[in-house]
Amino acid sequence: MFNKVVLVGNLTRDIELRYTPSGMTIGSSAIAVTRRFSGSNGEKKEETCFIDISFFGRTAEVANQYLSKGSKILVEGRLRLEQWSDQNGQNRSKHSVVVESMEMLGSVAQKSNQSLNP
Repeated sequence: MFNKVVLVGNLTRDIELRYTPSGMTIGSSAIAVTRRFSGSNGEKKEETCFIDISFFGRTAEVANQYLSKGSKILVEGRLRLEQWSDQNGQNRSKHSVVVESMEMLGSVAQKSNQSLNP
């Protein structure tokens, strides 16, 4: 099977860092990806998807150091299905992306001239 996702968009919030008991860094954020297209009558339309993303290890630390809400980023990773029960006992689920590599785009990338592919 093949599970690969490539997205380019803007972070919707600052990276939130946390650490596992073993000391691994985990970063969480979300990316907004907009698709522009023409409707059936030629009218310009756009559709925006908001996708939760997770960074691990050194990638999470670098993302936290150089990126903030609004930063443009290219992420490459895999889809993950998360499932849980809410407070009312209802089963819930969502898809998110586990980032395997990233490239900072726009002015941040020009200033720091960095990309990271662990």
